Amino acid sequence: MHKLEIRREIVERVLARRGKLHLFDALDARRSALLVIDMQNAFVAPGAPIEVPAARAIVAPINRLAKELRKRGVPVIWVLHENRGDGRDWAGFFDAFVAPGRRAEAAAALSAGAELQKLYPELESAPGDLRVRKNRYSALIGKSSSLEQELRQRRIDTLLIAGTKTNVCVECTARDAMMLDYKVVLLSDCTAALSDEEQRATLENVIQQFGDVVTSAEALHLLDPSRTR
Repeated sequence: MHKLEIRREIVERVLARRGKLHLFDALDARRSALLVIDMQNAFVAPGAPIEVPAARAIVAPINRLAKELRKRGVPVIWVLHENRGDGRDWAGFFDAFVAPGRRAEAAAALSAGAELQKLYPELESAPGDLRVRKNRYSALIGKSSSLEQELRQRRIDTLLIAGTKTNVCVECTARDAMMLDYKVVLLSDCTAALSDEEQRATLENVIQQFGDVVTSAEALHLLDPSRTR
């Protein structure tokens, strides 16, 4: 797990701009959902072709948080990346950002039914959880997934966001969520990137422009109905 803090200069910038560091004093469990992004074998399993080693360290915190949120009636949504086996549904990525010799391997790892595409087995899903598949970094851009439809049907307006990579699919989804008028809460101890520097960059981007950044424990505190709102 990444053990780092938002730099003091960023904290001071946020305080000067809006007068407080954190956006939300309380969250409504009835309008909230947990999004867990790309925690599948292709990114989490040791030796996987697009492995994010730090993602294994956030499995336990995600499991603990999801268990507590289910008790409060908060939906848990597993967002999994999936492309066609030949990668033709996102040629702009596979043709430009993946070396020719690795394109087939990368596309196959994220294709429907592939073992690497499945949820990492140490993650504890429950029968009532939702699973959404996306074919772009962001689960909320265009027709990349059915996520927005699922959220609208449930009258969700607040997203607690976990998963990997923090600075890619997590951040892209968080940015689009804010611009679609969702309240965004990025979970600092339930997200993972390839380096501390990339992790910190997203935390600092989000807290300045796109949402709040808190730990899972702090998020649960904000969702506590016994608190004075």
